[in-house]
Amino acid sequence: MKILFISLGCDKNLVDSEVMLGMLAENGYTLTDDETEADVIVINTCCFIHDAKEESIETILEMAQYKEQNLKALVVAGCLSERYKDEILKEIPEIDAVLGTTSYDSIVEAVNQALAGKTYEHYESVDYLPSHPKVKRMITTGSHMAYLKIAEGCDKRCTYCIIPKIRGHFRSVPMEVLLEEARQLAAEGVKELVLVAQEVTLYGKDLTGKKELPNLLRRLCRIEGIEWIRLLYCYPEEVTDELIEVMKTEEKVCNYIDMPIQHSENRILQRMGRRTSREDLTAIIGKLRKEIPDIAIRTTLISGFPGETWEDHEGLFDFVKECRFERLGVFTYSQEEDTPAAEFEDQIPEEIKEQRRDEIMALQQQISLEHTRNMVGKVIKVMVEGYLYEDDIYVGRSYMDAPKVDGCVFINSPRELMTGDFVYVKITQGKEYDVIGDVTNEFTK
Repeated sequence: MKILFISLGCDKNLVDSEVMLGMLAENGYTLTDDETEADVIVINTCCFIHDAKEESIETILEMAQYKEQNLKALVVAGCLSERYKDEILKEIPEIDAVLGTTSYDSIVEAVNQALAGKTYEHYESVDYLPSHPKVKRMITTGSHMAYLKIAEGCDKRCTYCIIPKIRGHFRSVPMEVLLEEARQLAAEGVKELVLVAQEVTLYGKDLTGKKELPNLLRRLCRIEGIEWIRLLYCYPEEVTDELIEVMKTEEKVCNYIDMPIQHSENRILQRMGRRTSREDLTAIIGKLRKEIPDIAIRTTLISGFPGETWEDHEGLFDFVKECRFERLGVFTYSQEEDTPAAEFEDQIPEEIKEQRRDEIMALQQQISLEHTRNMVGKVIKVMVEGYLYEDDIYVGRSYMDAPKVDGCVFINSPRELMTGDFVYVKITQGKEYDVIGDVTNEFTK
């Protein structure tokens, strides 16, 4: 039996997908990327915001059309099926099996039952933490990098966010389980670990009563073969001096932090249910830059949150101008049902949200261009990720670039480079978000 697997949404969802792929492969299923050949199609869905929900529904309906050909079973897992578990089978009867966000370890049974012609539903509590230490994940990001999901769920309960309802309370994966998974990934050739969770900075607090991320990082750094460790989703109020010290002193931990702040103005931060003020944000950003001068800070913002005035927008614009983030993304506010913010009366028209987003992104483009131009003449370490035949140039990432969300380093090289190689590149040109350079004689496998 051939299975086509589609993973939508975030990198945390991708880890769940890779576990499911590993389970299916271990049970004799063959994978295909051709819809017309698939006996089974599995879709791991997302519904974090409206656009993601629409993409998930459209993908399900598109794949369901193959039932008119040779498709025998359509399986839907993840956030959409969790959020709408009372409606999804009624609304989309083409679906044969559904799994909730914490039920993905039942994927083999779901596929087996669906192929037997039986409708299958499985939902564990959203606070359940699947355990699969013996399952060999099927890495889909290439053999050189992988995501390591260190925790599940969230307790923050920001007023705009649906995640706690579909992913449950914050709960950490036991450290020994993570270390064993990391060792296995390293043995398979993975050189970069990207740590992910809804919030990585609280790792271990539910297990030991203290934040264990610094300890986890130190132990991960001891694993042979791992050369880069990157942190995504660090809430600013949880960034401790101990964490900063580990980033400073452990060479394998990239001087990079993804620290979503969402806004800068105190009134809006309070309405969002955030736990920082503009003053807090200024202080932690200042401390990071002082202690780690070459740090790359990535953040995300929401434009057009209910009640955001023109003055609030200008304040956020000025904050971005002052902070000069190396990496920044802006999203328009999405009015999500079953969240407190969806009931706020002072919703902002979509065109105003988009206008405000575009203004901040235009500013960030200028800031980013200045950052990249300041890199001209510098030599940086780059991980090679591929080769563009049409342009005769290699593409890679520096420590400042997380996979999929940040820029690239385009590399001119007279010799053949392999994906996963580390090379040293002298930057010759800076673009809006990317840089171009020449490989130097310094070179290491």
